[in-house]
Amino acid sequence: MARINLRDYYPVDIPDFFVEVTDEVADQLKQFNRKDHADYERRRVHKAYYSLDANDGIEKNAVLLVLSPMEIYERKLSNLELYAAISRLPEKQAKRVYAHLFLDMSKAQIARIEGVNKSRISRSINQALKNIEKFLKRNG
Repeated sequence: MARINLRDYYPVDIPDFFVEVTDEVADQLKQFNRKDHADYERRRVHKAYYSLDANDGIEKNAVLLVLSPMEIYERKLSNLELYAAISRLPEKQAKRVYAHLFLDMSKAQIARIEGVNKSRISRSINQALKNIEKFLKRNG
Protein backbone atom coordinates (compact mmCIF):
# COMPACT_ATOMS: atom_id res chain seq x y z
CA MET A 1 0.00 0.00 0.00
CA ALA A 2 1.18 3.50 -0.84
CA ARG A 3 0.25 6.70 0.88
CA ILE A 4 -0.63 9.72 -1.32
CA ASN A 5 -1.64 13.30 -0.65
CA LEU A 6 -4.89 14.19 -2.46
CA ARG A 7 -3.79 17.82 -2.50
CA ASP A 8 -1.28 16.86 -5.23
CA TYR A 9 -4.04 15.61 -7.52
CA TYR A 10 -6.87 18.10 -7.10
CA PRO A 11 -6.62 21.64 -8.49
CA VAL A 12 -8.69 23.19 -5.71
CA ASP A 13 -7.04 24.68 -2.66
CA ILE A 14 -7.52 21.98 -0.04
CA PRO A 15 -5.47 21.12 3.03
CA ASP A 16 -3.22 18.09 3.08
CA PHE A 17 -5.29 14.93 3.01
CA PHE A 18 -3.43 11.62 2.99
CA VAL A 19 -5.00 8.34 1.91
CA GLU A 20 -3.68 4.87 1.40
CA VAL A 21 -4.09 3.32 -2.04
CA THR A 22 -2.91 0.14 -3.66
CA ASP A 23 0.45 0.11 -5.41
CA GLU A 24 -1.31 -0.21 -8.80
CA VAL A 25 -3.31 2.98 -8.20
CA ALA A 26 -0.19 4.80 -7.03
CA ASP A 27 1.66 3.71 -10.20
CA GLN A 28 -1.24 4.87 -12.39
CA LEU A 29 -1.23 8.27 -10.69
CA LYS A 30 2.55 8.60 -11.21
CA GLN A 31 2.17 7.72 -14.92
CA PHE A 32 -0.62 10.26 -15.26
CA ASN A 33 1.51 12.98 -13.65
CA ARG A 34 4.46 12.14 -15.91
CA LYS A 35 2.29 12.26 -19.04
CA ASP A 36 0.65 15.51 -17.95
CA HIS A 37 4.06 17.08 -17.28
CA ALA A 38 5.40 15.84 -20.64
CA ASP A 39 2.39 17.39 -22.42
CA TYR A 40 2.95 20.66 -20.58
CA GLU A 41 6.64 20.70 -21.54
CA ARG A 42 5.82 19.90 -25.17
CA ARG A 43 3.39 22.86 -25.33
CA ARG A 44 5.91 25.13 -23.60
CA VAL A 45 8.86 24.18 -25.83
CA HIS A 46 6.87 24.48 -29.07
CA LYS A 47 5.00 27.60 -27.89
CA ALA A 48 1.69 25.89 -28.69
CA TYR A 49 -0.56 28.26 -26.77
CA TYR A 50 -3.52 28.53 -29.08
CA SER A 51 -7.14 27.59 -29.44
CA LEU A 52 -8.79 25.77 -32.30
CA ASP A 53 -11.21 28.68 -32.57
CA ALA A 54 -9.04 31.20 -34.40
CA ASN A 55 -12.02 33.40 -35.35
CA ASP A 56 -13.13 30.91 -37.97
CA GLY A 57 -15.75 29.30 -35.73
CA ILE A 58 -14.36 25.76 -35.55
CA GLU A 59 -15.11 25.30 -31.86
CA LYS A 60 -18.41 27.13 -32.08
CA ASN A 61 -19.58 24.98 -34.96
CA ALA A 62 -18.46 21.81 -33.20
CA VAL A 63 -20.75 22.39 -30.24
CA LEU A 64 -23.83 23.56 -32.16
CA LEU A 65 -26.72 21.21 -32.65
CA VAL A 66 -27.25 19.81 -36.12
CA LEU A 67 -30.18 21.51 -37.83
CA SER A 68 -32.98 19.64 -39.52
CA PRO A 69 -33.53 20.19 -43.28
CA MET A 70 -36.65 22.23 -42.49
CA GLU A 71 -34.72 24.51 -40.11
CA ILE A 72 -32.00 24.98 -42.71
CA TYR A 73 -34.62 25.90 -45.32
CA GLU A 74 -36.33 28.38 -42.97
CA ARG A 75 -33.00 30.03 -42.17
CA LYS A 76 -32.20 30.29 -45.87
CA LEU A 77 -35.54 31.96 -46.54
CA SER A 78 -35.01 34.36 -43.64
CA ASN A 79 -31.56 35.25 -44.94
CA LEU A 80 -32.92 35.81 -48.44
CA GLU A 81 -35.63 38.13 -47.06
CA LEU A 82 -33.03 40.00 -45.03
CA TYR A 83 -30.71 40.42 -48.01
CA ALA A 84 -33.66 41.60 -50.14
CA ALA A 85 -34.51 44.19 -47.49
CA ILE A 86 -30.91 45.38 -47.30
CA SER A 87 -30.68 45.62 -51.09
CA ARG A 88 -33.68 48.02 -51.03
CA LEU A 89 -31.78 50.46 -48.81
CA PRO A 90 -29.87 53.44 -50.17
CA GLU A 91 -26.29 52.44 -50.95
CA LYS A 92 -24.68 54.24 -47.99
CA GLN A 93 -27.16 52.80 -45.50
CA ALA A 94 -26.72 49.31 -46.92
CA LYS A 95 -22.93 49.52 -46.64
CA ARG A 96 -23.11 50.84 -43.09
CA VAL A 97 -25.59 48.18 -41.94
CA TYR A 98 -23.53 45.45 -43.59
CA ALA A 99 -20.31 46.71 -41.98
CA HIS A 100 -21.92 47.02 -38.54
CA LEU A 101 -23.98 43.82 -38.43
CA PHE A 102 -22.10 41.39 -40.63
CA LEU A 103 -18.50 42.55 -40.33
CA ASP A 104 -18.85 43.40 -36.59
CA MET A 105 -17.40 46.87 -37.06
CA SER A 106 -18.23 49.45 -34.43
CA LYS A 107 -20.02 52.63 -35.40
CA ALA A 108 -16.88 54.56 -34.45
CA GLN A 109 -14.77 52.45 -36.84
CA ILE A 110 -17.23 53.02 -39.68
CA ALA A 111 -17.28 56.76 -38.95
CA ARG A 112 -13.47 56.90 -38.94
CA ILE A 113 -13.26 55.07 -42.28
CA GLU A 114 -15.89 57.28 -43.91
CA GLY A 115 -14.54 60.45 -42.30
CA VAL A 116 -17.87 61.46 -40.75
CA ASN A 117 -19.24 61.93 -37.25
CA LYS A 118 -20.26 58.82 -35.28
CA SER A 119 -23.74 60.27 -34.65
CA ARG A 120 -24.36 60.40 -38.40
CA ILE A 121 -23.47 56.70 -38.67
CA SER A 122 -25.75 55.87 -35.73
CA ARG A 123 -28.70 57.76 -37.24
CA SER A 124 -28.09 56.16 -40.62
CA ILE A 125 -27.96 52.61 -39.20
CA ASN A 126 -31.03 53.19 -37.01
CA GLN A 127 -32.99 54.52 -39.99
CA ALA A 128 -31.83 51.57 -42.08
CA LEU A 129 -33.02 49.12 -39.41
CA LYS A 130 -36.42 50.82 -39.34
CA ASN A 131 -36.62 50.56 -43.14
CA ILE A 132 -35.65 46.88 -42.99
CA GLU A 133 -38.32 46.25 -40.36
CA LYS A 134 -40.99 47.96 -42.51
CA PHE A 135 -39.94 45.94 -45.55
CA LEU A 136 -40.05 42.65 -43.64
CA LYS A 137 -43.47 43.44 -42.15
CA ARG A 138 -44.91 44.26 -45.58
CA ASN A 139 -43.44 41.19 -47.28
CA GLY A 140 -43.51 38.74 -44.40
